[in-house]
Amino acid sequence: MQINTTMPGRLKPFFTQELEQAALNFSAHNLQQSWRHLERAHIIGQPYPYEHSLVHWKMLQFGVAIKDTQEVLGQLPRLLVGGVKSFVGTIPVGNTGGANVPPLKPMEIPADLQDIISQHS
Repeated sequence: MQINTTMPGRLKPFFTQELEQAALNFSAHNLQQSWRHLERAHIIGQPYPYEHSLVHWKMLQFGVAIKDTQEVLGQLPRLLVGGVKSFVGTIPVGNTGGANVPPLKPMEIPADLQDIISQHS
């Protein structure tokens, strides 16, 4: 079992950039692009409790803002247990984090994110 507590400093800028792009696209009403950046932030942040929980919080806020009941209801349990699963190292690697995918389903990590994670973790 691997215990994760904090995101490596070299990886943090990539995580932050995805969250910033999500916010910028949301402000510009580019909802699909905004969501895509939240998913990418989730993939990067998933192994780390704080970042994992933060992305689920942002996804919950996104669901509330667009009045998507399925997303809101799907994010609540993810928000409650996501960080714990990160802490104990039992995450479904590559999962994009939205209510539109099973919460325990591992998924393929996009090649560009795999490179970032491999080089900066």
